[in-house]
Amino acid sequence: MKIKSFLAKPLATYIHKQVKKGMATAVADQQQILQQLVKTGLKTQFGKDHDFAGIKTYEDFVKHVPIRDYEAFKPYIEKIKQGKHNILWKGLPIYFAKTSGTTSGAKYIPITKDSIPNHINTARNALLCYMAETGNTTFADGKLIFLSGSPVLERVGGVPTGRLSGIVNHHVPKYLRSNQLPSYETNCIEDWEEKLDKIVDETIDQNMTLISGIPPWMQMYFDRLEERSGKKIGDLFPNFSVMVQGGVNFEPYKPKLTESIGRKIDTIELFPASEGFFAFQDTQKEPGMLLNTNSGIFFEFIPMSEYEKENPERLMLKDVKVGENYALIVSSNAGLWAYNIGDTVKFLSTDPYRLVVTGRTKHFISAFGEHVIVEEVEEALMKAAAQQQVAVREFTVAPFIAQDEGKSYHEWFVEFEDMPKDLSAFSKAIDDNLRKKNTYYEDLISGNILRQLKITPIKKNGFLDYMKSIGKLGGQNKVARLGNDRKIADALKDFVL
Repeated sequence: MKIKSFLAKPLATYIHKQVKKGMATAVADQQQILQQLVKTGLKTQFGKDHDFAGIKTYEDFVKHVPIRDYEAFKPYIEKIKQGKHNILWKGLPIYFAKTSGTTSGAKYIPITKDSIPNHINTARNALLCYMAETGNTTFADGKLIFLSGSPVLERVGGVPTGRLSGIVNHHVPKYLRSNQLPSYETNCIEDWEEKLDKIVDETIDQNMTLISGIPPWMQMYFDRLEERSGKKIGDLFPNFSVMVQGGVNFEPYKPKLTESIGRKIDTIELFPASEGFFAFQDTQKEPGMLLNTNSGIFFEFIPMSEYEKENPERLMLKDVKVGENYALIVSSNAGLWAYNIGDTVKFLSTDPYRLVVTGRTKHFISAFGEHVIVEEVEEALMKAAAQQQVAVREFTVAPFIAQDEGKSYHEWFVEFEDMPKDLSAFSKAIDDNLRKKNTYYEDLISGNILRQLKITPIKKNGFLDYMKSIGKLGGQNKVARLGNDRKIADALKDFVL
């Protein structure tokens, strides 16, 4: 046993015990975090504007602090960009995480001295919990990929600014630097395809033991490795034992990734975002991710049945129910207050609080009143693919509204590994599965208002070419699963098989 894996054992045992303790105190921890946040926020511009002095209870907080998206936060962010202190949190942020918004242009999400440990320690805790439960510590002695955006930061209002993954790259512990790939120089490459080729160059002959990234990126990486070596990833990297992933639902990508690896491998799922690191998979024995209830973030939940209302019901953690779909709202020591991050979640258990990400609040189809969500289309597709042994690389769905004769329908743009033997039968299987998942969709089909979905096959690498055409090809970008309009559908016409 080498030194890093040896030293990891006692730390893993300690952190795992702490995480277990936190499961029992989750509700109390959330109450305490809210009180601490309000106490610190009292002296900020936001706190004064919203009379934080009058907040004594959660009910007071709801009355004083309305739910906001980025557009509503923007005036405060602009003041920080002008160099003003004590706006959303004490002092100035130590970073801005810059993200590309669909409606707001670039977003600048503050990261403070108080909030940076949430981003760093949560990823560490996920790995240590895995070590403690499985006993697998040897991967710490091999080479590890922590793919990130460029770590080169610009300054906005005196605040270092860049992608979250690039910021976090500066905080990789020194003891892991010698294990970390790709190199700093390669991580700085902006052109994605050039960067991917360099990553392959630097890793193909290394002892890779852990690979992390979003599933579409890992699949691209594995494809390039297979093309170059002619080997399955599990043969190319015999000591590769842990795959860490997040950012999108893993299940639709799992069959192809597993096929590329060629053997079973342990996976760890994470739920990070620029606004905070919200949850992580703490066990290999149960599905879902453990909510990060004691890490400077106060969580609220809006039932999706209430979401479109002017004053929707807001729930604390203690009031959530298993199986319901919620919009996730966060307040944090980064200076976010009742901030709608745009993700939807569903709890699988409340003892402890484990959840899955079900989609985005803006990614749904309800052109005909069906309100189909991401979770439903992914499950409908995965079930049909398993039944008919069809491998899907990527997909998106959009409504087709008939203008003249004929009925409207959902159009599925699907990139297959190999075309199904019977595309019509595959389409019907997905449609049948979706009808069972969504009663509104079932009513529209059985009521002869909509016709069965239509699949439009996309050529090999068509989605990659589409993402490249819009300047979104890269490790942190992903294709939206659902659109309530035909913006993506129309852009994909150039990539139809």
